[in-house]
Amino acid sequence: MDEVIFLVEESEDGGYIAKGLGVSIFTKADTIDELKVSLKEAVHCHFFDEKPRLIQIAA
Repeated sequence: MDEVIFLVEESEDGGYIAKGLGVSIFTKADTIDELKVSLKEAVHCHFFDEKPRLIQIAA
């Protein structure tokens, strides 16, 4: 997989939730900057051998 796209929404509890489109990756963070770091870590854990070249965020 070359690209992973995430839908980002504000959480009802505060902060942000990111849901992967076409992949089973979900993560949450208090700020957008923290969410970006969390997404990168989650993608690298999920795709252990073949990491995507591009991570996109759709709001």
